[in-house]
Amino acid sequence: MTVSKPRHVPVLYQVTLDSLRIRPDGTYADCTLGMGGHAEGILRRLGPKGRLIGFDRDPEALELATARLEQVREELGSEAAEVRLIGEAFSSIARHVEPGTLDGLLADFGASSLHFDEARRGFSFQAEGPLDMRMDTRSGPTAEQVVNEMDERELANLIYEYGEERRSRTVARAIVRGRPIATTMQLARIVASAVPPIKYMHPATRTFQALRIYVNRELEEIKELFEAAPKLLKPSARLAVISFHSLEDRIAKDSLRDGAKNGIWNIVTKKPLTADEEEIRSNPRSRSAKLRVAEKQLLAASF
Repeated sequence: MTVSKPRHVPVLYQVTLDSLRIRPDGTYADCTLGMGGHAEGILRRLGPKGRLIGFDRDPEALELATARLEQVREELGSEAAEVRLIGEAFSSIARHVEPGTLDGLLADFGASSLHFDEARRGFSFQAEGPLDMRMDTRSGPTAEQVVNEMDERELANLIYEYGEERRSRTVARAIVRGRPIATTMQLARIVASAVPPIKYMHPATRTFQALRIYVNRELEEIKELFEAAPKLLKPSARLAVISFHSLEDRIAKDSLRDGAKNGIWNIVTKKPLTADEEEIRSNPRSRSAKLRVAEKQLLAASF
């Protein structure tokens, strides 16, 4: 795989970095490296005594991020911070980071542009590709296995819970009748034939979201991160999380609210921060992005 891809600017870039209040000598974790956009921004704000720890379970994303950050470190020379990248899911962070050592933690939830733009990864219904959808292509069931092997009732429940698809039973029935299903476009056509068109949305959008979330255990991963974060952050350290749909954002909102009630978090963003019109025009994916920021309370030091 080539790593000579153009620079990718992630959503809510500037406001996210500003929200972290990056100290040159601090230690920061980027839990979702993707193509390294946010990580590069953090690295450029760190000094030689700083440290960046990055996670991504996708081997291709890790390779791209590694190349990008190595190039930045070469550019910075003796002023470059230490970088440690880990090819695992961010739910493993507590195994790699000592308690109370982070000055900031960032997570940009969901799939990245790398996943949607590469048809062979199977995340998009807009191009023909194998029904894979795994972020970590080394393990776990594929979306093809799910749609072909799961019974109709369980499949309907999955599509309803993770895709918030009200017609989940109709969709599941059509999928079962259309088996075997091997490609993204085949699945998209089957779903589109089962439900009426939706304004501004492809009929298969919610079904594809549901399968992706299920295959990658995305919501479980997010819950585990929120459980680990307070133990890893220093007092007054910042947590910044970006979500793209209501299921992710609900977990973030509820976790921070409950943590605030229990004396763990001071919530910095009373309402989530969103992209302005200029960013939405240049990067339509940013339209649904929501940034929530919290600061660990001083009295939560021993949490």
